Amino acid sequence: MAYSIAPGSLALSRPVLDRAADRRRDDDWLDKAWAASDTQVVLVAGDQVQVVDDRTALRFLPPAEAPEGPRVFLGIDRESGAGMTADGRAVFAVLLEGEADESYGGLRELGGVLNDREAGIAAHVVGLANWHAVHTHCANCGEHTEVVDAGHVRRCPACGLSHFPRSDPAIIVLVTDDQDRALLGRNAAWPEGRYSTLAGFVEPGESLEAAVRREVLEETGVIVGADIAYAGSQPWPLPASLMLGFYAKATGFDIEVDDDEISEAKWFTREDLRALAEAGTMALPGAISISRRLIEGWYGDSLTGSW
Repeated sequence: MAYSIAPGSLALSRPVLDRAADRRRDDDWLDKAWAASDTQVVLVAGDQVQVVDDRTALRFLPPAEAPEGPRVFLGIDRESGAGMTADGRAVFAVLLEGEADESYGGLRELGGVLNDREAGIAAHVVGLANWHAVHTHCANCGEHTEVVDAGHVRRCPACGLSHFPRSDPAIIVLVTDDQDRALLGRNAAWPEGRYSTLAGFVEPGESLEAAVRREVLEETGVIVGADIAYAGSQPWPLPASLMLGFYAKATGFDIEVDDDEISEAKWFTREDLRALAEAGTMALPGAISISRRLIEGWYGDSLTGSW
């Protein structure tokens, strides 16, 4: 297989900040960074981040203008110059309670318009915000946990257990057959004409390649052989996934959908896909998804139409 995802095309895989994990326990340094006039603060409400009026960039505040709330240290912008210290400019987030208003936006809207630096910041902080929202209590003893390590750990004051943010690995794969057709499926909950690549979470004790074979077989009945190639990865912090993209070659081509997650699956030629997309009778995944990039990598060019 000679397919590949175009470099730099994965919207949420463009981190620029140095996360500077060694500073997360340095309270003196963090206090100085928060007090610095050039430090930037982004506000987060749920899984939404505050944006500027034209919704093409994040809105950053100086610390003096930031509201109260849990602070998360996101990292150091070393490209900005000297900043507070020789380290560079610090970037924080404040996690707010309550619903986001119209001045906030989500990753699906923003991922394709933010620059590399801001897309990386948004993906990082939305993932952390979602994790904090569902880890308020200790899974071991039920006590309310405390935020430590500049927002990257929650510690239980009763039993002492530390809870760390996790990303759930999920494979996402474009399968081709002996005629170089692509296998796409439609989720049972989706409207007619909406198709995507196949995906699923990696189970405990399972390799990524085994997960590819299992998910494709379970959902469509198609058998994948040994020809599996890694294509790239993208965080999907909605709420906590890491999407691991693959291309795979089928050795058994008969389709029998599970009628649970997948209601329909088909083999598509490039001509089929282009004609359906241009006619508007097929909707492909959005531009920020790794699924779209896998499809276009196989197709060899960009395609029209998206969800």
